[in-house]
Amino acid sequence: MEKEGKQITTPKGMKRAPAVAGHFYEADSQRLRTEVERYLAEAGTEGSGNVQAVIAPHAGYVFSGGMAGRAFAQVAPGACYKRIFLLGPSHQAAFDGASVNAGCSAYETPLGDVAVDESVCRDLLQGDGVFCYLPEAHGREHCLEVELPFLQVRLDQMPPIVPIIVGTQDFKKLERVAGRLRPYFTADNLFVISSDFSHYPSYRDALRVDKTTGDALLSASVDMFLSALKQNAKSRVPKLLTSACGQAPLLVLLMLMRHAGGLEMEHLGYCNSGDSPYGAKDEVVGYHAFAVRRVAGEDGTAADASPLFSLTPAEKETLLDIARKSISEGPDGGGACFCDADRLTEKLRMDCGAFVTLHVHGRLRGCIGQLVGRQPLYQTVAEMARAAAFDDPRFYPVGQEELPGIQIEISVLSPLRKISSAEEFQLGRHGIFMVKGNRQGTFLPQVADETHWTKEEFLGHCARDKAGLEWDGWREADLYVYEAEVFHEGDGE
Repeated sequence: MEKEGKQITTPKGMKRAPAVAGHFYEADSQRLRTEVERYLAEAGTEGSGNVQAVIAPHAGYVFSGGMAGRAFAQVAPGACYKRIFLLGPSHQAAFDGASVNAGCSAYETPLGDVAVDESVCRDLLQGDGVFCYLPEAHGREHCLEVELPFLQVRLDQMPPIVPIIVGTQDFKKLERVAGRLRPYFTADNLFVISSDFSHYPSYRDALRVDKTTGDALLSASVDMFLSALKQNAKSRVPKLLTSACGQAPLLVLLMLMRHAGGLEMEHLGYCNSGDSPYGAKDEVVGYHAFAVRRVAGEDGTAADASPLFSLTPAEKETLLDIARKSISEGPDGGGACFCDADRLTEKLRMDCGAFVTLHVHGRLRGCIGQLVGRQPLYQTVAEMARAAAFDDPRFYPVGQEELPGIQIEISVLSPLRKISSAEEFQLGRHGIFMVKGNRQGTFLPQVADETHWTKEEFLGHCARDKAGLEWDGWREADLYVYEAEVFHEGDGE
């Protein structure tokens, strides 16, 4: 029986001591630096500034150091990230969540201390109960520790880290983890996903199994990756324990990529422990290296991390039909799809946030939404339409006699993006979501057009009227922006 981690208060200023120095890698600082520099040099690249994430192995350097070097060499030494998110699997503790190491201020390595971004750790712990702090998940865990020397050697300036051990295999909980990390999945931050691949098949079997898994990862498709894992499991390869020990954090990465857009996965290389002079051929562990890059636009600049995909007129019509039929079924209509499956395109099956707004003769009659997509868009629209009609606490439930006069408006939302100040907020383009403690509130982008407020009025009304803060409370709140594709019934007529 897996256990959930508990929030634990730990004295400030504590450092995490190395657990596998002298075992997985050199404990002597000079020998360690020389070894890591060699692996990086063998990769033969100067790196670039458009790397959003890398996937690197976490075995002993004599086995996987070459692949780790290929992954980290993709990052330009002068790259300036605000922080680095380290995600890896749990080898030391069983728990049904994601443990953020909020119990220390730094990780010690033979090359010096690496600071922990304690503020972001606290933000994650406060934002969703799927995150916890479980000390035993971190104390002896090697999968994040072994990545640090590569980052310390590669980067001219080492930013603070956010160490996360993912213990759950539950798909819905992994979606919650990805949803909470989504505002940080921007060009400002580097994500390092720590994972080895096949465990303990023969050398020949590992080549086949790891190619199936690697090809699926290269597609950047959650469905294809899950299918590859199932395919490998059903193939009954002798002694195959797992296709990827880090399949949970890998899924989180793919979920983040699915929402972000403007990214591409690049395969950098593969080997297994049998390729090392210290490894046997009868039982091996596989090692892939990947990089996730931001695709450059036509002007040569990096693509936006969160472009809002555009829906076709047919897709908009499908969503409006779903919303209308969902309301017509009444408050107990259940979770029916309300449309033929062949109308559900790939975009409509993507996890997206959405709001459904109801008007009668131009007057608001209900508005309910979900900022973060945790289920396919068509399901979100069905549920939000029903909620707007029957569960908005500001209004009486919509009666059947009102339905002919109801006009439906749908706002499909881009992923949330955290901003450092209100200067990044663009009135009329961005919606705002503000959080301070347990108080939060949001305004959709179109509110600016409806009210003709100034930027300060927009933020002030959201703080006071939506989040329950003082008028200027937005100045001390965490601010997130998003965009919305808005459409109504009758737009296509």
